[in-house]
Amino acid sequence: MVSVVLAGGGTAGHTSPLIATAEQLRRLDPHVSLLCVGTPKGLEKRVIPEAGLELRLIPAVPLPRKPGRALLSVPGRLLGAVRQARALLHEAHADVVVGFGGYVSMPVYLAAWSARIPVVLHEQNALPGVANRVASHFAAAVLTSFPDTPLRSARQVGLPVRAAIAGLAEQGRASLRARAREHFGLRSDQPVLLVSGGSSGARSLNTATCEARDELLAHGIQILHVLGLKNFHDDPAVTDPATGAGYHPLGYLDEMDLAYAAADLMLARSGAGTVVETAVVGLPAILVPLPIGNGEQARNARPLVEAQAGIVVEDRELTGRRLVTEVVPLITDAARLQAMGAAAQRVMPPGAAQRVARIVVEEARR
Repeated sequence: MVSVVLAGGGTAGHTSPLIATAEQLRRLDPHVSLLCVGTPKGLEKRVIPEAGLELRLIPAVPLPRKPGRALLSVPGRLLGAVRQARALLHEAHADVVVGFGGYVSMPVYLAAWSARIPVVLHEQNALPGVANRVASHFAAAVLTSFPDTPLRSARQVGLPVRAAIAGLAEQGRASLRARAREHFGLRSDQPVLLVSGGSSGARSLNTATCEARDELLAHGIQILHVLGLKNFHDDPAVTDPATGAGYHPLGYLDEMDLAYAAADLMLARSGAGTVVETAVVGLPAILVPLPIGNGEQARNARPLVEAQAGIVVEDRELTGRRLVTEVVPLITDAARLQAMGAAAQRVMPPGAAQRVARIVVEEARR
């Protein structure tokens, strides 16, 4: 029996591909032993057990951005976390470690290296994090979502996505469109713009959408708007009396596969998960990179833009007027939407979770 330890957490960007890979490992080998490692502060504390996976916790050891006492304490805290991680690997009789980044990954990577357990790492973003940069120097396999990710010996395999998204990619969005639109109360005879800034929402996307709402509805364009729970305050649905197009606000959405199936075009941030999921299912997107950080969201969007499969609008340039000028001619051009969707799927072919799972099993049995 193969024993696999999976490490990753903090955000959905780390936990979603972890869960997707675990699902495929079980399909590949029903007898596989799986143990997930996270930290007490991350999203993994909820979503990994909900996925039916065993989760063990070790302390998070973030690296402070500025010198000070916190930085001086890092070596001692990291050593303690590595010791706990090594005990978990020993307890699990781990044959291989799979890491997806985040604060938890560094101690687990170092514990595996010291115990001579092979490491398979996966980097979701076009620009890698610290833990994956370090581990790439000793990992047995270095896997990436995007081409040209600057990691040693990297090979692009795509981003493992949830079974529902993978299934949508295989079936095609058109096969679920009628059911998806009925689910959200959308009309079947008008185009749909899906807007989402992620689970927390995005202020600039929300503001621009609300500014453009009435004009988009007047053009017969329906809007499915996921504002984020903290931004949703019983926002009323609106229907244009002339065209019948509706504005459908939501606080949060679990069924993103249905939303992708219902939509003709998406307005979104260019986090790795969103870029890959929309590309895998062939949904054209207008991407608005987060203007802070290390520029990874702009890098994430670049392959789609270069393939003419997506459009980038800078955050500072996103207004209601700009949104109308981008959306109206595009969403009403069926041939262009189809070409963009096909190009996106060539950039991000489906099946990444299966590819990662096969590599993990190969390394475990090597």
